[in-house]
Amino acid sequence: MPPKVKLVIIWLVVIFLLYSVINDPERSADIVLALWDVIWGAIAAIGTFFEELFTGSIGR
Repeated sequence: MPPKVKLVIIWLVVIFLLYSVINDPERSADIVLALWDVIWGAIAAIGTFFEELFTGSIGR
């Protein structure tokens, strides 16, 4: 992707995010909290996987 196109897309995303936050801050906060829950769940699942992998308790 050409650098100028990438820059324009980044600016459009930033402008849209600012518009969304200004237009409806409560919904924006709900979206951020939902994304945080997804990220935290993924990190916890990875941690559980490695913990079980190193302790040898997988499949018991």
